[in-house]
Amino acid sequence: MWGVPLHYWWWVLALVLIAGEVLAPGVFLLWIGIAAAVMGIVTWMLPGLGVLAQAVVFVILAFASCVCYWKFIRARLARGDDPVAATLSRRGEQMVGQRYVLAEAIVNGRGKARVGDGQWLVAGPDLPAGAEVEVIAVDGALLKVRAVAA
Repeated sequence: MWGVPLHYWWWVLALVLIAGEVLAPGVFLLWIGIAAAVMGIVTWMLPGLGVLAQAVVFVILAFASCVCYWKFIRARLARGDDPVAATLSRRGEQMVGQRYVLAEAIVNGRGKARVGDGQWLVAGPDLPAGAEVEVIAVDGALLKVRAVAA
């Protein structure tokens, strides 16, 4: 078509589908886009493959990639087998066990700790600013801390 090898069109379709997934997340466009990319490889390796055969192979690849997601990847994420993915959107849980310096003194059980280039609200025993604390738990955006023995 228009002098462009057919496998390029499959790769363009893959990019459009994956971009659609980025703009409107719903998971399936990603997997269908992956099937289109694989179809680009198939048509590159088998340039004489007819249009009907390409359509059938694409449908099979799209179905297989979606089934692969549903049976293996989605099930694994639901079980929580991947500790990084399980805490990715819960940054506070990654902080348990970490040590930080108080930016503001803990007075009446509340203060602030310096975390990276920001500050987090902390709860714990009264301590002066500059004291080192260890995160023992997280409650939403509140870090529960204890004093670190010097």
